[in-house]
Amino acid sequence: MTAKAVAAPLEATGIVRRFGGVTAVDRVSIALARGEVHALIGTNGAGKSTLVNVLAGELAGDAGTVALNGVDVTRWRQPRRARAGLGRSYQRTSVFATFSVLENCRLCAQARRPRTRRLALDAAAHDAPSLDAARRALARTGIEPLADRVVATLSHGQRRTLEVAMCLAGEPEVLLLDEPLAGMGADETATMLALLDSLRPGHAILLVEHDMDAVFRIADRITVMVDGAVIASGAPDAIRANADVQAAYLGETDAHF
Repeated sequence: MTAKAVAAPLEATGIVRRFGGVTAVDRVSIALARGEVHALIGTNGAGKSTLVNVLAGELAGDAGTVALNGVDVTRWRQPRRARAGLGRSYQRTSVFATFSVLENCRLCAQARRPRTRRLALDAAAHDAPSLDAARRALARTGIEPLADRVVATLSHGQRRTLEVAMCLAGEPEVLLLDEPLAGMGADETATMLALLDSLRPGHAILLVEHDMDAVFRIADRITVMVDGAVIASGAPDAIRANADVQAAYLGETDAHF
């Protein structure tokens, strides 16, 4: 089946994921639109990261479907979804600390490119298309001047930005970003939000985040999860005014975001 351009490059319907007797994700449906940042919020244990893992293909759902650009990818594993245009970052920094910034991005770019023969290590390290894609990703995220730095020497904010660059090196259309602002100060947060804003054109972005100020600054749409289920989804103003969201997320009906 040939992929086609659709308004929602990623669409999940009725996703269920259980761990033993616990339902971590309970019949969740979500669609990511091109050109938008869609924030996914909820308290710890709400099921956000489990949902992202199912969307990315790292966990199989117990029910429901996932479509990528109109193609049913429910049974596809994570590497195949990544090659089809889905990139993701993780809650915890996931980089090769002893490698250079450029090498981290090159490895991600190389993983996207199918190869019909085994390449020698030296040949892979000098693969021109992968290096070009890596450099474009670094330039897009503003950390190209750090290309030759060993990742272990980077600040926390620089590492988080590198993770976004690593996603972009695979040239995805859909970005699943799991708490990219975690542990950041105000200046680093502002820099990351500016980067995410610049990535809207041509991408559908799912942002899992606990920083509510940041969420309401950047999100076009917000979905709220509680105990594995969606209790509300809509524009930021509607979510801000939703009494059920205030009660579930903040613990009191007169609380305000």
